[in-house]
Parts: sequence; C-alpha cells; structure tokens
Amino acid sequence: MQDSTHSVPEACDPRNRIGRRLVVALVLLGIGLASFAVWFQWRQTRRCLTLYGSEVARQIQAAARVELWEPSAAPAGAAAGLESAARIDVSRAPGLVHLRRGLVEDANFDWQRAAGATTDWDAAFALYAAAGDATPTAVLVIDFAPGGGSLGVAGSDRRVALGRIEKGLRAWLDALSREK
Repeated sequence: MQDSTHSVPEACDPRNRIGRRLVVALVLLGIGLASFAVWFQWRQTRRCLTLYGSEVARQIQAAARVELWEPSAAPAGAAAGLESAARIDVSRAPGLVHLRRGLVEDANFDWQRAAGATTDWDAAFALYAAAGDATPTAVLVIDFAPGGGSLGVAGSDRRVALGRIEKGLRAWLDALSREK
C-alpha cells in the first residue's frame, strides 16, 4: 500500500509541466500568428490607405448606404462635375461586399501606370455613413478611359489606374444597369 503523505506533489508531476509548456507554446503561437495577420493585412492595403485616407477607406468597407451615380450629360466642352443623372442605391446589390474589399486591396490597381487627373467620370460611388444621411461622406469617381481607367476620391487630385479590378468592375456596373 502506498502512503498518501509520501506521494509526489502535484506541481512536480511531469505531466503537469508538459501541459503548462504546451499551453504557453500555443499562446505564443497565437500571438505570433495574430501579429503576422496584422502585418500581412497592412501590407496588402498600405497604398490604398495612402490614396484614400483612413476615413474614406473605412467608409468603403463599412458605409451604411452606397449609391451608384451616373453622370448627367454635359454640354460639349464643359467640364463634367459631380452632377448625376441617376442615383441608384446599391447597398444590398449582389457582389458589393466583394467590391468593397477589392477597392482597398493594392493588388487590384496598377500603381506603375500613371493615372492622369481628369474631371471626366463614367460612374461614381457615394458612401453614406448612415442610411438616412443626405450628404455622402465620400464619393469615389471612376473613369473608364480607352487607354485604361482610373479611380479617385472626388475633391482630391490623387488617382490610381484601374488594374485587374477594371474588367470585373465594368461587368458589375453593366449588370446593375441591365437590372434597373
């Protein structure tokens, strides 16, 4: 018979030490993977954050209401302002979640090709912080020029050339136009 007063203390039991080491290792692994995820996400969006600014980038991701604006016909030679002929609420449009994500990923744009400043635009996305707001927080203007399109924030002279997002963006806008 074994005397319980002479048993090995629980803290010295080798099985407890292995368990503690395993828990510490898993916590450290979790911290390491979380740090990598933050760094990786920052790396994928840093140029877009510089282009848009943090508040506009946040609105692209989380605006309560998104409208698609189509330009009004301007007289020949007149600069096209942000007068829209049609405003369509696309807040619940299929694919908008993916478009929002795509608009803040650097890889979707052509950062090497110069995107000239232009007042022409073929479509715009108005982003509203709240569903009932009358004034958008930001407006993204898109120009599908023959040599390659560009995107910018209204009121800013910074633009980026549409890269691999251009084809899908055109198709998505065409599909929305057919639905209305």
